[in-house]
Amino acid sequence: MTHSVDRLKEIMVRLRDPNGGCPWDVEQTFATIAPYTIEEAYEVADAIERADMEELKIELGDLLFQVVFHARMAEEAGHFAFDDVAEAMADKLVRRHPHVFGEEAAKPSGSAQKARWEDIKAAERKAKAQHGVLDDVPVGLPALTRAAKLTRRAGRVGFDWPSTDEVFDKLAEEVEELRVEIAAGDKEKAREELGDLLFVVANLARKLEVEPEDALRAANAKFVRRFGFIEGELAKDGRTPEQSNLAEMDALWNAAKAAEKAQT
Repeated sequence: MTHSVDRLKEIMVRLRDPNGGCPWDVEQTFATIAPYTIEEAYEVADAIERADMEELKIELGDLLFQVVFHARMAEEAGHFAFDDVAEAMADKLVRRHPHVFGEEAAKPSGSAQKARWEDIKAAERKAKAQHGVLDDVPVGLPALTRAAKLTRRAGRVGFDWPSTDEVFDKLAEEVEELRVEIAAGDKEKAREELGDLLFVVANLARKLEVEPEDALRAANAKFVRRFGFIEGELAKDGRTPEQSNLAEMDALWNAAKAAEKAQT
């Protein structure tokens, strides 16, 4: 394993070498590579969702390469190296698991242990002078994920609705406010209200202990699957969706939905 990682690091050094390396790799910066890092993380999640272990192995390698890439650029600039990244992660894991690596007793359940984890993280934020409850929720997260994290963090200090009933009331309120701005033709305010609506939806997901990004990915997959059914049925008559109409496609959508229910 050590040999494999060392080989990967050596390849990265060669790629970044201004004399004989890859021109594209040499030109990259943290900012230009960051989108690829995010993309690779999503491809890992996609392979997991499809339960494709061979693809997961490949995608995890791609993600590891992103870490090596960033670490190499940091080393070139004199900030830190790959080994420093690994060492910092190891230190953090030991620090945040005193019930495993220290003398603290483990909590009776996973949820209780997770709460203890959050307490440790809060102490770390305080030590780093991050006094705000929301200070270290990364801005670069997908918006729905960040919304859920923001509300989860606020909820830990008591700023939360007692139950999902109040969230549904707020959801209805935001829908009505969005309707008003749409009717008024104010696109900027409608955009703001749509954001508020999505934020409440993310909050509802958090209350239901559902990751909103996961839920939306599943909904996307379902839409693709059912629309594919529509295309397949129309193709039997030699037609495309453009040659159909909404009423027919809606009926086919319902047929796809019924077929899925029959299989469960």
